[in-house]
Amino acid sequence: MSAPEKKRLDVARKAASASHPQNIFERRMSKFLREPPSVRLAANVIVTATVMIVVLGGVLMRVFDHEEYGSVWAGMWLVIQTVTTVGYGDVAPKLAIGRIVAALIMLWGIAFLAIITAAITSVFVARAQQERELAAEAEASSTRTSIDDRLDHIDVQLRQLRELLEQKPS
Repeated sequence: MSAPEKKRLDVARKAASASHPQNIFERRMSKFLREPPSVRLAANVIVTATVMIVVLGGVLMRVFDHEEYGSVWAGMWLVIQTVTTVGYGDVAPKLAIGRIVAALIMLWGIAFLAIITAAITSVFVARAQQERELAAEAEASSTRTSIDDRLDHIDVQLRQLRELLEQKPS
């Protein structure tokens, strides 16, 4: 096989693998980006991402601020409070690295609320648009039917006029 043929084959393989991702995460993400999200899909993505952030944040708090957070669970408690923007105030990081991790989690919490709001709003907007399109289509169909009925009526009248004209002597 020549070098250009190998190159074309390699490009074709890459294109095929890009259009059909092998990784489950890539498949789900490409489906999510390809199709408009339903409320259920958006909620699943948000919940999964939030759980991952809570677990990762709890581990990071334990690793970086282990003096204050003796277990991953204690770190996860702080992260849950922060992500949900509840912030009881019973725990707060004292070390700079813990505060940096907490600040990142706070930003995630704000983004979390914004994404939920945007996802739900986009679903409502998409459904309203779909309903408007269906109503417009039904109205157009009704108008076409009405016009067809009128034209049929005109055809009948013309036929009757022809018959009358043919019956009358000139």
